[in-house]
Amino acid sequence: MKFKIFTIAVLVSTLFLGSCTNDTNEEKSLGAYDNGFFIINEGGFGKANAEISFITNDFVTQQNSLYSTINQGKLLGDTAQDFNANGEFGYIVMNGSNTIQIVNRYSFKSIATIDKDLKNPRYIVFANGKGYVTNWGDGSDATDDYIAVVNLTSNVIESKIPVAEGPEKLIVYNNKLYVAHLGGYGSGNTVSVVDVLTSKVTATISVGDKPASIEENQGVIYVLSSGKASWTGDETAGKLQKINPTTNMVSTTLDFALTSHPGQMDIENNKLYFTQAKNVFVMNTSDTVLPSKALFTTSFSVYGFAVNNNIVYLADAADYSSNGKVAIYDTNGVLKNNSTVGVTPNGFYFNN
Repeated sequence: MKFKIFTIAVLVSTLFLGSCTNDTNEEKSLGAYDNGFFIINEGGFGKANAEISFITNDFVTQQNSLYSTINQGKLLGDTAQDFNANGEFGYIVMNGSNTIQIVNRYSFKSIATIDKDLKNPRYIVFANGKGYVTNWGDGSDATDDYIAVVNLTSNVIESKIPVAEGPEKLIVYNNKLYVAHLGGYGSGNTVSVVDVLTSKVTATISVGDKPASIEENQGVIYVLSSGKASWTGDETAGKLQKINPTTNMVSTTLDFALTSHPGQMDIENNKLYFTQAKNVFVMNTSDTVLPSKALFTTSFSVYGFAVNNNIVYLADAADYSSNGKVAIYDTNGVLKNNSTVGVTPNGFYFNN
């Protein structure tokens, strides 16, 4: 009898431990919208029809109109410009509505709305326990542009940092914000450096005209400037530049041909990808010359662009009033998937 009891006890213990081990080893989903990516659909300007789409990483499941579906028909607002996340919370920057909609990024349930002290908000990043949002201010006033500092606990704008006209995309590196000044409705050609500990602009770096993309890779800041288009009557060449963040000086400049205007840039695994019209190019971050041949040419227009896990994501805004498309390629230029999403898709957030 004692032997039988001992045997049963050992068996139960083994099953219990095995169950615990399996639970520990299994990767648990954080919610319905884990392990996929969001597409930011701007909507039509002034139409209040911005939305978010979601596609799983295996491209099998897609859901459009995500925000209104999850939140009982509530509208996201006018002109979704950016989506970024901090912890479990997603922050959707609404340029036309002058708001930031906050959601749980795994359930997409609405959490809060920031609707004060924003004016033409553009992009958001997080540092030092706060959010930082570029704002163009009044388009007719070149002196009222700023970075709004978001208190992530109270969800209010706690201060503003005045900056040069047209602050656009920004990155964080070593407690510094590097802010590309696209120039608002005009044309900018600088990168501002902001110390997040003091909320002061500590340096201004001259770059090419219309810096459209900015990235950091292995301690180097990369800036891709489109240059002024021919229709301006003052056409200038695009530039790819490296900035040394220790000296805040440009260390390398690669010039495009005068009539070649690059669009967007992303960096992954020391490979720098950029777009020019319907062409996607790639180069090593250490290269000293620009590539002469495209990685591939797409049949889609390119309004949004990203690279993730060696997959290239393109957003086609179509006519900016009807539903756009997302095209997904491998790095050999083979089309893996294309999907119809919302109106004017402009970018991606990978929710992994």
